Amino acid sequence: MKLTQQRLKEVLKYNPLTGVFYWVNPQAYCMHAGEKAGYLDRNGYIYIKVDSVKHAAHRLAWLYMHGVLPEKFIDHKNTIRSDNRIKNLRLATRSQNMMNQLKRKNNTSGVKGIGWDNKVKKWRARCQVDGKRQCVGWFSSLKEAEKSLIKFREKGHGEFANHGGA
Repeated sequence: MKLTQQRLKEVLKYNPLTGVFYWVNPQAYCMHAGEKAGYLDRNGYIYIKVDSVKHAAHRLAWLYMHGVLPEKFIDHKNTIRSDNRIKNLRLATRSQNMMNQLKRKNNTSGVKGIGWDNKVKKWRARCQVDGKRQCVGWFSSLKEAEKSLIKFREKGHGEFANHGGA
């Protein structure tokens, strides 16, 4: 059975300003009305079990406020996966969701999308747009590469542009 907004509101109360869910009608003996609902998984998302089905809290927040579970992705604007305030959530395609990512942990330049090219002995700036990785260019200075990449990313990613920080 598909979860509805009505059923969700029978079981949980959502605070859109904090993004936190509370039990109204707990489904297990170990839960109590008024207690915070959900648990943080190892990837940083909050999950809540409703009617024996595990749901991502950000998707429940969308259902609670808008009445539908979206078919698309829901993006956390500030990239904090546990921040489920409704103002931090927006509908996104998979591609848009991927655009709003932080700099990777294995990044060696310190700037998202930029790496040193040993063959050319210059900084290479790359960015993915519409599923295709595009080379922005090779640059003598890291600052120059970063400046060009930011300009390119803002044009190609629009409101989903993320330059590596939250």
